[in-house]
Amino acid sequence: MNDQNDTIVFLGTAGARVMVTKQFLASGGTWLSLDSTEILIDPGPGTLVRAIKKKLDPTRLDAIILSHKHLDHSVDINIMIEAMTESGRSRRGVVFAPSDALNNEEGVILPYLKDYPERIEILSQGKSYDIDGVVFETPVRHIHPVETYGLVFKTAKYTISWITDTGYFDNLPDYYRGDLLIVNMVMMVHKDNVGHLSLAEVGEVIKRIKPGMAILTHFGMSVWRARPWEVAKQLSEEAHVPVIAARDGMKFDLAQLNMP
Repeated sequence: MNDQNDTIVFLGTAGARVMVTKQFLASGGTWLSLDSTEILIDPGPGTLVRAIKKKLDPTRLDAIILSHKHLDHSVDINIMIEAMTESGRSRRGVVFAPSDALNNEEGVILPYLKDYPERIEILSQGKSYDIDGVVFETPVRHIHPVETYGLVFKTAKYTISWITDTGYFDNLPDYYRGDLLIVNMVMMVHKDNVGHLSLAEVGEVIKRIKPGMAILTHFGMSVWRARPWEVAKQLSEEAHVPVIAARDGMKFDLAQLNMP
């Protein structure tokens, strides 16, 4: 495997409604290049524009993964399917999504687009999936208002775990051990029945997992006001784990995980 091909581009880092609708931060999803396989996760508002500006070619995508159907994660799912398949002229790529994002009544993928990709696969708890040799798992259903799954990618060299939107539960960290942990951190202070992680909860997750490195993203207004880079520094000192805050357009090279 060529480490130079293993990167993560954070097209946007906004989480929660105000951050997204005001575009204080971009909301364009995340693009993974793993073992020369191109994967787009959660194409929220602005994904296509952000990808083109970063010189990322949607026609090279091998898969689009939707963790859940909320608009900040899914608004650009249809245009990205169009772009990936060249408006259906090239039947290629795989789309992964929970079942409630796919039904015709309340789903977010337009029915006429469902024949454009090579196939569509339904995400469910405890399942494993393959994208041209890159394996990922959806280990547990999250606590969130709609059907939602985190992701654990396994390549020849790395395990990359992503805790997407969820409320905290006691064994959450057990499902997401790996070399790199990415966490959606929306709130500074816990709020009951919100379905998002707060600073203290993210800190607990990082301390229990002890990954080689952690990256924070998907910031709500309270985290943005607290300066995510300062929050990351605090968590790094408390957990004794390198923690960084993603920035809009940031490209993370997985080879950094091998550095002392």
